[in-house]
Amino acid sequence: MSQAATASHGAVDTYETPLTPESWGKLGMWIFLAGDAMSFGALLATYGALRYGATDWPNPADALGISLTAAMTFLLICSSVTMVKSLAAMQDGDQAGCVKFLALTVGGGVIFLLLQAYEWTHLINEGMLLAENNFIVDSTGAVVGHLHEGQELAAGQMRASGLFGTTFYMTTGFHGMHVFSGVVYLSVVLRKAMRGDYSADNTAGIEIAGLYWHFVDLVWILVFTFVYLV
Repeated sequence: MSQAATASHGAVDTYETPLTPESWGKLGMWIFLAGDAMSFGALLATYGALRYGATDWPNPADALGISLTAAMTFLLICSSVTMVKSLAAMQDGDQAGCVKFLALTVGGGVIFLLLQAYEWTHLINEGMLLAENNFIVDSTGAVVGHLHEGQELAAGQMRASGLFGTTFYMTTGFHGMHVFSGVVYLSVVLRKAMRGDYSADNTAGIEIAGLYWHFVDLVWILVFTFVYLV
């Protein structure tokens, strides 16, 4: 082989950049999130199709309420901010700051789950079950009352579709499972940060966990928009 060819071959080798373990970790997370996005997309598409074809679908603002869920949404958005700040702190070599913001992120996730449990309990007590509910709606879908045993419906009124509760609990419950998984995941990352396993030159573990948490937060904004507002 000539010197020119050898030099050319060496130059090609110089620019080869094999994937590092950190890169593989990020790639794996992106692949997982892409598949997970399809699952959430299917749930939201099913919700939209069923609602479009139903004449007895209740107005979500009347049946579910907005105030509590808006607060839950704001809480998750804030938790994304603290997740970003935890990574930035570790990149600056501030271990204490990273631990603090990770703890705030985990705390935000726990509070979200508690608020969701409260919301579900309240809705179940109101008579909104997995496959049926006692909401009375008019022709516009506005909730005008609750159906009691033996009660006759007035003209123009109907019992709200039982599919409303089915799609609501499945969609929000599926997301809640992701939040719970994220809380467990971030708790492990927090523990490792407290032990000093990360440094300014080793933040891949926090970055990968951040990708998952930001995805969970983004999906909730979509769920909140489609299920509660539209």
